[in-house]
Amino acid sequence: MDPTDGAAIVVGVDGSEPALRAVRLAAAEAARLRRPLRVVHGFIWPLLHTPVDPVAGDPPGGGLRRTAQDLVETAVTQARTVDPGLRVTGEIIDGEASAVLLGTSPSAALIVLGDRGLGGFGALVVGSVAIQVSTHADCPVLVARGTPADDGPVVVGVDGSTASRAAVDFAATQAAARGVRLRAVHAYTHPASAGPGDFQPLVYDEARLRDEEDDVLTASLAGLTERHPGLPIDREPVHARPVAALTEASHRAQLVVVGGRGHGELAGLLLGSVGHGVLHRSACPVAVVRTPDHTPSTGR
Repeated sequence: MDPTDGAAIVVGVDGSEPALRAVRLAAAEAARLRRPLRVVHGFIWPLLHTPVDPVAGDPPGGGLRRTAQDLVETAVTQARTVDPGLRVTGEIIDGEASAVLLGTSPSAALIVLGDRGLGGFGALVVGSVAIQVSTHADCPVLVARGTPADDGPVVVGVDGSTASRAAVDFAATQAAARGVRLRAVHAYTHPASAGPGDFQPLVYDEARLRDEEDDVLTASLAGLTERHPGLPIDREPVHARPVAALTEASHRAQLVVVGGRGHGELAGLLLGSVGHGVLHRSACPVAVVRTPDHTPSTGR
């Protein structure tokens, strides 16, 4: 993310405690990256034809729109406690939360949101808004969850794909801005061990497999030291399932970064099984970085 492009960091708020945690995280990101912060609330009630202004008999300052204004003002105040000099604005946009946030994504540097909202179902670890925005946004999405390790690295999952290379670049920028190490984790398993009951070969060359997977890691990190001179990078090929490896790494990390999948994938797997799994299990905030495409986000 280039701070000279002027793009703001957008944070979605709904009055919930997870949203306020997201505001504090977003404010720290905006201060660190020298970007303005834009606090946004998706105001769904006009779409449902519900009266939003005070009616006869309401107390002073009543009405749904006034309530929405109050929660946005509270979020702006929270952001300024993180950095009083932060350039921060707040606004209410009519529409459903996911659609509103996706509408901001083409011009945003980053979208930040809580892992759960006021409308979440108790059985869901990560709310539907977080999943939808992480899946479809045209910019990176940072989901506030867990507790970051203050002295931990930025961890990025690497698999050699275009999506993971975009994630590596984002993670390197984050690590450099935070002044911490970048830990590149490439988790792999034997090709024949993708699921229970798969055929296991009689001859298994672990050393050769590790060399091949190390080549994938090397290729994914190519040019990184030139783009980020002085950034300490730990290369870690791990014989493990990707979700398990990244979840384990998250317990000692400030941030975990994963690549998202593009719109050419099956509709039910747009985020990808690894991104989905890490979002639900990570012990620290998670950033999802999708490769750009030309499909408009607005209105999904």
